[in-house]
Amino acid sequence: MDPESKTNGTAVTEFILLGLVETPGLWPVVFVVFLLAYLLTVGGNLSILAAILVETKLHTPMYFFLGNLSVLDVGCITVTVPSMLARLLSHKHTVPYGACLTQLFFFHQLAGVDCFLLTAMAYDRFLAICQPLTYSTRMSQTVQRILVAVSWALAFTNALTHTVAISTLNFCGPNVINHFYCDLPQLFQLSCSSTQLNELLLFGLGILMAGAPVILIVTSYIHVAAAVLRIRSAEGRKKAFSTCGSHLTVVGIFYGTGVFSYMRLGSVEASDKDKGIGILNTVISPMLNPLIYSLRNPDVQGALWQVLTGKRALA
Repeated sequence: MDPESKTNGTAVTEFILLGLVETPGLWPVVFVVFLLAYLLTVGGNLSILAAILVETKLHTPMYFFLGNLSVLDVGCITVTVPSMLARLLSHKHTVPYGACLTQLFFFHQLAGVDCFLLTAMAYDRFLAICQPLTYSTRMSQTVQRILVAVSWALAFTNALTHTVAISTLNFCGPNVINHFYCDLPQLFQLSCSSTQLNELLLFGLGILMAGAPVILIVTSYIHVAAAVLRIRSAEGRKKAFSTCGSHLTVVGIFYGTGVFSYMRLGSVEASDKDKGIGILNTVISPMLNPLIYSLRNPDVQGALWQVLTGKRALA
Protein backbone atom coordinates (compact mmCIF):
# COMPACT_ATOMS: atom_id res chain seq x y z
CA MET A 1 0.00 0.00 0.00
CA ASP A 2 1.29 3.47 -0.92
CA PRO A 3 2.43 5.20 2.32
CA GLU A 4 0.96 8.51 1.16
CA SER A 5 -2.49 7.00 0.83
CA LYS A 6 -2.42 6.06 4.51
CA THR A 7 -2.22 9.68 5.56
CA ASN A 8 -4.80 11.07 3.16
CA GLY A 9 -7.78 10.36 5.45
CA THR A 10 -10.86 8.47 4.38
CA ALA A 11 -10.63 8.18 0.60
CA VAL A 12 -13.32 5.49 0.40
CA THR A 13 -16.78 7.11 0.16
CA GLU A 14 -18.78 3.88 -0.15
CA PHE A 15 -18.51 0.17 0.49
CA ILE A 16 -19.70 -2.75 -1.61
CA LEU A 17 -21.65 -5.35 0.35
CA LEU A 18 -21.49 -8.69 -1.46
CA GLY A 19 -24.54 -9.99 0.40
CA LEU A 20 -25.32 -13.60 1.22
CA VAL A 21 -24.85 -15.01 -2.28
CA GLU A 22 -23.00 -13.64 -5.30
CA THR A 23 -24.98 -15.68 -7.88
CA PRO A 24 -27.67 -13.38 -9.39
CA GLY A 25 -29.92 -16.38 -10.10
CA LEU A 26 -30.28 -17.01 -6.35
CA TRP A 27 -31.14 -13.40 -5.44
CA PRO A 28 -34.95 -13.83 -5.89
CA VAL A 29 -34.89 -16.92 -3.61
CA VAL A 30 -32.86 -15.07 -0.94
CA PHE A 31 -35.22 -12.08 -1.23
CA VAL A 32 -38.38 -14.17 -0.69
CA VAL A 33 -36.87 -16.20 2.20
CA PHE A 34 -35.61 -13.13 4.08
CA LEU A 35 -38.75 -11.09 3.41
CA LEU A 36 -40.81 -13.90 4.94
CA ALA A 37 -38.36 -14.19 7.86
CA TYR A 38 -38.60 -10.42 8.43
CA LEU A 39 -42.41 -10.42 8.37
CA LEU A 40 -42.57 -13.45 10.70
CA THR A 41 -40.12 -11.86 13.14
CA VAL A 42 -41.86 -8.48 13.24
CA GLY A 43 -45.31 -10.11 13.41
CA GLY A 44 -44.28 -12.59 16.11
CA ASN A 45 -42.59 -10.05 18.34
CA LEU A 46 -45.32 -7.43 17.98
CA SER A 47 -47.89 -10.15 18.81
CA ILE A 48 -45.96 -10.98 21.99
CA LEU A 49 -45.87 -7.26 22.86
CA ALA A 50 -49.62 -6.90 22.21
CA ALA A 51 -50.33 -10.02 24.30
CA ILE A 52 -48.37 -8.58 27.22
CA LEU A 53 -50.26 -5.28 26.96
CA VAL A 54 -53.78 -6.80 26.80
CA GLU A 55 -53.44 -9.60 29.36
CA THR A 56 -53.40 -8.35 32.97
CA LYS A 57 -51.86 -11.66 34.12
CA LEU A 58 -48.75 -10.70 32.16
CA HIS A 59 -48.32 -7.31 33.85
CA THR A 60 -45.34 -8.58 35.84
CA PRO A 61 -41.63 -7.65 35.80
CA MET A 62 -40.64 -10.74 33.76
CA TYR A 63 -43.07 -9.84 30.97
CA PHE A 64 -42.17 -6.14 31.17
CA PHE A 65 -38.60 -7.16 30.28
CA LEU A 66 -39.86 -9.61 27.65
CA GLY A 67 -41.90 -6.83 26.02
CA ASN A 68 -38.76 -4.69 25.85
CA LEU A 69 -36.86 -7.67 24.37
CA SER A 70 -39.54 -8.00 21.66
CA VAL A 71 -39.06 -4.33 20.71
CA LEU A 72 -35.29 -4.89 20.54
CA ASP A 73 -35.71 -7.95 18.33
CA VAL A 74 -37.84 -5.95 15.88
CA GLY A 75 -35.20 -3.19 15.90
CA CYS A 76 -32.29 -5.60 15.45
CA ILE A 77 -33.69 -7.28 12.34
CA THR A 78 -34.91 -3.92 10.95
CA VAL A 79 -31.40 -2.47 11.11
CA THR A 80 -30.00 -5.21 8.85
CA VAL A 81 -32.58 -7.02 6.70
CA PRO A 82 -34.66 -4.28 4.94
CA SER A 83 -31.52 -2.60 3.57
CA MET A 84 -30.31 -5.99 2.29
CA LEU A 85 -33.71 -6.59 0.61
CA ALA A 86 -33.55 -3.12 -0.99
CA ARG A 87 -30.11 -3.89 -2.45
CA LEU A 88 -31.39 -7.20 -3.84
CA LEU A 89 -34.31 -5.40 -5.51
CA SER A 90 -32.22 -2.56 -6.93
CA HIS A 91 -29.23 -4.80 -7.83
CA LYS A 92 -27.12 -2.02 -6.31
CA HIS A 93 -24.70 -3.35 -3.71
CA THR A 94 -23.02 -0.11 -2.66
CA VAL A 95 -23.61 1.53 0.70
CA PRO A 96 -22.34 5.05 1.55
CA TYR A 97 -19.61 5.33 4.21
CA GLY A 98 -21.92 7.30 6.55
CA ALA A 99 -24.79 4.82 6.14
CA CYS A 100 -22.43 1.93 6.92
CA LEU A 101 -21.31 3.56 10.19
CA THR A 102 -24.92 4.45 11.07
CA GLN A 103 -25.97 0.81 10.62
CA LEU A 104 -23.02 -0.30 12.76
CA PHE A 105 -23.98 2.16 15.53
CA PHE A 106 -27.63 1.08 15.73
CA PHE A 107 -26.77 -2.61 15.53
CA HIS A 108 -24.38 -2.32 18.49
CA GLN A 109 -26.81 -0.10 20.39
CA LEU A 110 -29.62 -2.66 20.15
CA ALA A 111 -27.39 -5.71 20.71
CA GLY A 112 -25.88 -3.97 23.76
CA VAL A 113 -29.30 -3.35 25.32
CA ASP A 114 -30.06 -7.04 24.65
CA CYS A 115 -27.00 -8.03 26.73
CA PHE A 116 -28.10 -6.07 29.78
CA LEU A 117 -31.81 -6.84 29.40
CA LEU A 118 -31.11 -10.59 29.45
CA THR A 119 -29.10 -9.99 32.64
CA ALA A 120 -31.99 -8.04 34.19
CA MET A 121 -34.29 -10.97 33.35
CA ALA A 122 -31.93 -13.40 35.10
CA TYR A 123 -31.85 -11.11 38.16
CA ASP A 124 -35.66 -11.00 38.09
CA ARG A 125 -35.83 -14.84 38.15
CA PHE A 126 -33.27 -14.90 40.99
CA LEU A 127 -35.39 -12.54 43.13
CA ALA A 128 -38.69 -14.28 42.27
CA ILE A 129 -37.45 -17.79 43.12
CA CYS A 130 -34.78 -17.20 45.79
CA GLN A 131 -36.25 -14.20 47.60
CA PRO A 132 -40.02 -14.30 46.99
CA LEU A 133 -40.96 -12.41 50.19
CA THR A 134 -39.12 -9.24 49.16
CA TYR A 135 -39.62 -9.68 45.39
CA SER A 136 -42.40 -7.09 44.92
CA THR A 137 -40.42 -4.34 46.67
CA ARG A 138 -37.01 -5.20 45.20
CA MET A 139 -38.40 -5.46 41.66
CA SER A 140 -40.82 -2.52 41.77
CA GLN A 141 -41.85 -0.61 38.64
CA THR A 142 -39.26 2.05 39.44
CA VAL A 143 -36.49 -0.58 39.63
CA GLN A 144 -37.64 -2.12 36.34
CA ARG A 145 -37.54 1.26 34.57
CA ILE A 146 -34.13 2.08 36.04
CA LEU A 147 -32.73 -1.27 34.83
CA VAL A 148 -34.03 -0.64 31.29
CA ALA A 149 -32.80 2.99 31.25
CA VAL A 150 -29.31 1.99 32.48
CA SER A 151 -29.22 -0.78 29.83
CA TRP A 152 -29.91 1.76 27.08
CA ALA A 153 -27.38 4.26 28.47
CA LEU A 154 -24.55 1.70 28.74
CA ALA A 155 -25.29 0.28 25.28
CA PHE A 156 -25.35 3.81 23.81
CA THR A 157 -21.92 4.54 25.32
CA ASN A 158 -20.52 1.29 23.90
CA ALA A 159 -22.00 1.80 20.41
CA LEU A 160 -20.89 5.44 20.23
CA THR A 161 -17.35 4.54 21.37
CA HIS A 162 -16.97 1.91 18.62
CA THR A 163 -18.49 4.18 15.96
CA VAL A 164 -16.23 7.12 16.83
CA ALA A 165 -13.19 4.82 17.05
CA ILE A 166 -13.77 3.29 13.62
CA SER A 167 -14.40 6.73 12.08
CA THR A 168 -10.78 7.57 12.91
CA LEU A 169 -9.51 4.73 10.69
CA ASN A 170 -8.41 5.35 7.10
CA PHE A 171 -10.11 3.45 4.29
CA CYS A 172 -8.14 4.14 1.16
CA GLY A 173 -8.02 0.88 -0.76
CA PRO A 174 -10.30 -2.16 -0.90
CA ASN A 175 -13.95 -1.44 -0.16
CA VAL A 176 -15.61 -4.84 -0.69
CA ILE A 177 -17.30 -6.33 2.40
CA ASN A 178 -18.02 -10.06 2.20
CA HIS A 179 -21.17 -9.77 4.32
CA PHE A 180 -24.78 -8.53 4.17
CA TYR A 181 -24.40 -5.73 6.74
CA CYS A 182 -21.63 -3.46 8.09
CA ASP A 183 -19.90 -4.66 11.24
CA LEU A 184 -16.61 -4.12 13.06
CA PRO A 185 -14.58 -7.26 12.10
CA GLN A 186 -15.27 -6.80 8.37
CA LEU A 187 -14.38 -3.07 8.47
CA PHE A 188 -11.17 -3.80 10.40
CA GLN A 189 -10.04 -5.99 7.51
CA LEU A 190 -10.49 -3.13 5.00
CA SER A 191 -8.67 -0.41 6.94
CA CYS A 192 -5.29 0.71 5.64
CA SER A 193 -4.32 2.07 9.08
CA SER A 194 -3.58 0.09 12.22
CA THR A 195 -6.64 -1.45 13.89
CA GLN A 196 -4.77 -2.68 16.97
CA LEU A 197 -6.35 -0.09 19.29
CA ASN A 198 -9.81 -0.75 17.84
CA GLU A 199 -9.40 -4.50 18.37
CA LEU A 200 -8.23 -3.93 21.95
CA LEU A 201 -11.23 -1.68 22.49
CA LEU A 202 -13.56 -4.33 21.08
CA PHE A 203 -12.00 -6.97 23.32
CA GLY A 204 -12.04 -4.76 26.44
CA LEU A 205 -15.58 -3.47 25.99
CA GLY A 206 -16.64 -6.98 24.96
CA ILE A 207 -15.60 -8.25 28.40
CA LEU A 208 -17.66 -5.50 30.05
CA MET A 209 -20.65 -5.84 27.69
CA ALA A 210 -20.75 -9.65 27.50
CA GLY A 211 -18.39 -11.11 30.10
CA ALA A 212 -19.84 -9.30 33.12
CA PRO A 213 -23.48 -10.05 32.17
CA VAL A 214 -22.66 -13.74 31.57
CA ILE A 215 -21.04 -13.99 35.03
CA LEU A 216 -24.12 -12.35 36.62
CA ILE A 217 -26.51 -14.61 34.66
CA VAL A 218 -24.58 -17.79 35.60
CA THR A 219 -24.38 -16.70 39.27
CA SER A 220 -28.13 -15.96 39.33
CA TYR A 221 -28.98 -19.37 37.87
CA ILE A 222 -26.68 -21.26 40.24
CA HIS A 223 -28.70 -19.76 43.12
CA VAL A 224 -31.97 -20.43 41.24
CA ALA A 225 -31.05 -24.09 40.58
CA ALA A 226 -30.14 -24.60 44.24
CA ALA A 227 -33.46 -23.06 45.36
CA VAL A 228 -35.52 -25.06 42.84
CA LEU A 229 -33.90 -28.35 43.89
CA ARG A 230 -35.05 -27.62 47.46
CA ILE A 231 -38.71 -27.48 46.30
CA ARG A 232 -40.34 -30.71 47.39
CA SER A 233 -43.18 -30.99 44.89
CA ALA A 234 -42.35 -32.13 41.34
CA GLU A 235 -45.00 -29.74 39.97
CA GLY A 236 -43.38 -26.79 41.76
CA ARG A 237 -39.94 -27.69 40.40
CA LYS A 238 -41.34 -28.07 36.88
CA LYS A 239 -43.06 -24.67 36.99
CA ALA A 240 -39.93 -22.92 38.31
CA PHE A 241 -37.67 -24.52 35.70
CA SER A 242 -40.09 -23.82 32.82
CA THR A 243 -39.94 -20.05 33.43
CA CYS A 244 -36.13 -20.21 33.46
CA GLY A 245 -35.69 -22.65 30.55
CA SER A 246 -36.96 -20.21 27.90
CA HIS A 247 -34.68 -17.46 29.14
CA LEU A 248 -31.62 -19.74 29.24
CA THR A 249 -32.29 -20.90 25.66
CA VAL A 250 -32.38 -17.30 24.41
CA VAL A 251 -29.23 -16.44 26.41
CA GLY A 252 -27.41 -19.45 24.91
CA ILE A 253 -28.27 -18.48 21.31
CA PHE A 254 -27.51 -14.78 21.82
CA TYR A 255 -24.16 -15.13 23.58
CA GLY A 256 -23.07 -18.16 21.55
CA THR A 257 -23.37 -16.29 18.25
CA GLY A 258 -21.88 -13.13 19.79
CA VAL A 259 -18.71 -14.92 20.93
CA PHE A 260 -18.18 -16.44 17.48
CA SER A 261 -18.75 -13.06 15.78
CA TYR A 262 -16.37 -10.90 17.80
CA MET A 263 -13.81 -13.12 19.48
CA ARG A 264 -12.32 -14.50 16.24
CA LEU A 265 -10.45 -11.36 15.23
CA GLY A 266 -7.27 -13.32 14.61
CA SER A 267 -8.93 -14.81 11.52
CA VAL A 268 -8.10 -12.34 8.78
CA GLU A 269 -10.24 -13.65 5.94
CA ALA A 270 -13.98 -13.15 6.01
CA SER A 271 -15.76 -16.40 5.30
CA ASP A 272 -19.23 -17.77 4.75
CA LYS A 273 -19.16 -18.78 8.45
CA ASP A 274 -19.36 -15.07 9.33
CA LYS A 275 -22.49 -14.75 7.19
CA GLY A 276 -24.00 -17.82 8.85
CA ILE A 277 -23.31 -16.41 12.32
CA GLY A 278 -24.72 -13.05 11.15
CA ILE A 279 -27.96 -14.75 10.05
CA LEU A 280 -28.20 -16.51 13.43
CA ASN A 281 -27.60 -13.26 15.30
CA THR A 282 -29.78 -10.88 13.32
CA VAL A 283 -32.52 -13.10 11.85
CA ILE A 284 -32.90 -16.55 13.45
CA SER A 285 -32.54 -15.46 17.09
CA PRO A 286 -35.15 -12.61 16.90
CA MET A 287 -37.48 -14.90 14.93
CA LEU A 288 -37.22 -17.76 17.46
CA ASN A 289 -37.63 -15.66 20.61
CA PRO A 290 -41.47 -15.34 20.44
CA LEU A 291 -41.72 -19.09 19.80
CA ILE A 292 -39.34 -19.95 22.65
CA TYR A 293 -41.22 -17.79 25.17
CA SER A 294 -44.72 -18.91 24.15
CA LEU A 295 -44.13 -22.62 23.45
CA ARG A 296 -44.54 -23.87 27.02
CA ASN A 297 -46.33 -20.88 28.52
CA PRO A 298 -50.14 -21.20 28.71
CA ASP A 299 -50.56 -17.58 29.90
CA VAL A 300 -48.75 -16.21 26.82
CA GLN A 301 -50.57 -18.65 24.53
CA GLY A 302 -53.93 -17.55 25.94
CA ALA A 303 -53.07 -13.88 25.52
CA LEU A 304 -51.82 -14.47 21.96
CA TRP A 305 -55.07 -16.27 21.13
CA GLN A 306 -56.99 -13.26 22.45
CA VAL A 307 -54.88 -10.85 20.37
CA LEU A 308 -55.20 -12.89 17.16
CA THR A 309 -58.89 -13.86 17.42
CA GLY A 310 -60.38 -11.24 19.74
CA LYS A 311 -61.70 -14.06 21.95
CA ARG A 312 -60.47 -15.09 25.37
CA ALA A 313 -59.07 -18.63 25.39
CA LEU A 314 -61.04 -21.23 27.33
CA ALA A 315 -59.43 -22.15 30.67
